[in-house]
Amino acid sequence: MDRFYTCVRLVSRFWLWFFFRDVSVVHAERVPAAGPVLLCINHPNNLIDSLLVGGVLPRKVHYLATAALFRNRLVARFLTACGAIPVYRKQDDPTQMDKNADAFAACFRALEAGRLVGIYPEGTTHSEIRVQRIKTGASRIALTYQATARGGPLALVPVGLSFDARKSFRSRVRVSFGEPIPVAPYAAVHRDDPLRAVEALTSAIQTGMEAEILHVARPERQDLIRALEQIYRGDLVRELQEERGLGGRQIDPLRLSQGIADAVAHFEERDPARVERLWAGIQRYRGLLAAHHVRDQAVRARGERTRGRARLRHSWEASVGLPIFAYGCLVNGLPYLLPRLIAHRTARKETDYATTRLLASIVALPLFWALETWIVWRVAGLGWALAFAVSLPVSGLLAYRYLGGVGRLQGRLRFGWLALTHRDSAARLLAERQALVAELEQAKDDYLRATRGSSF
Repeated sequence: MDRFYTCVRLVSRFWLWFFFRDVSVVHAERVPAAGPVLLCINHPNNLIDSLLVGGVLPRKVHYLATAALFRNRLVARFLTACGAIPVYRKQDDPTQMDKNADAFAACFRALEAGRLVGIYPEGTTHSEIRVQRIKTGASRIALTYQATARGGPLALVPVGLSFDARKSFRSRVRVSFGEPIPVAPYAAVHRDDPLRAVEALTSAIQTGMEAEILHVARPERQDLIRALEQIYRGDLVRELQEERGLGGRQIDPLRLSQGIADAVAHFEERDPARVERLWAGIQRYRGLLAAHHVRDQAVRARGERTRGRARLRHSWEASVGLPIFAYGCLVNGLPYLLPRLIAHRTARKETDYATTRLLASIVALPLFWALETWIVWRVAGLGWALAFAVSLPVSGLLAYRYLGGVGRLQGRLRFGWLALTHRDSAARLLAERQALVAELEQAKDDYLRATRGSSF
């Protein structure tokens, strides 16, 4: 890593730590510490994808980036300094496609120098919970490099990025590195039949990327999978904690989500009427939630019994945390809300929202924090200013966590008021949810018996 890239990486890591509650890294050791590497990454969240992969790896990543980003001279200088390689897409400017020969040449030079190149084979960012059909560029780069054999052996590593809530502040993200795909067997075929070798390696890359994320092959079933995650995944987590004694960090949410998706695919093939019946029940339940302006979380909490010790702890935390919440809101409210407003107004699609909000936060928070610290320094002196500066990010995170608790409490109070004023409606919501969970439990047991364990 050169000094400039190291500085950019350190700044990115701080903001990623601030923006995400948890960044889970799986099998980063599969990326060799030295030698040429080609990373094939899915693309669910625009610029944040590059920041995440570059932030978790101790090597400089040379990304292939759309040439449209290089039109601004200042941005182009920054990207070039970071090692980015411009690639020309047909949807941006069909007349510039012949310049991709230069992009391929730059990739080969980087790989021959033993560097790490990152490519997004899907070609564009998207919000679907699957890997779209990938382009052949990654396989052509790998096979052409392998044929020249002027550098070390190439490691071709599929990478999967999974976001729990793509647009939310303090959400979770998973960066998973797959088993390297051997290029040599395809290179042998490439000498005699280049087209066949490119297609075969492209299929292998597609399969490798799909294995590292929650992949739902049928787009029309994505809403069902998301609904099942929201309603049932928490029950699966609690079941694992109670029956197997697992801690929160020992449970892989992605594996549970993939198990749900696999079970849906299993029943779609063998009992499609069951899937349709389940989807109808979910839509009916969600319709009731919307009609009464309550959330599933509040209905679920109403059906569970909270222990007295837990209620006492929550009350104590709420009382002690109130002053910290008020202070955090006072000093962080504007720099938190302004990037959110900018993202709402300017993001053209869902996958742009989080990137726009993060970039706006990187500008807004330091500006507001510097101004507020300067005011404290002028009024109270250097010592108080330093203590105040340290308190800013910590109080902001604590205030946001407290705000989440307030939201949950508000939801429970709303449902409690519904239970007092419209007892039949509240009882129906509880009954609908209990019936859904009972049906899901039965489906889970049937699926496990049919598959003898499977991914649950």
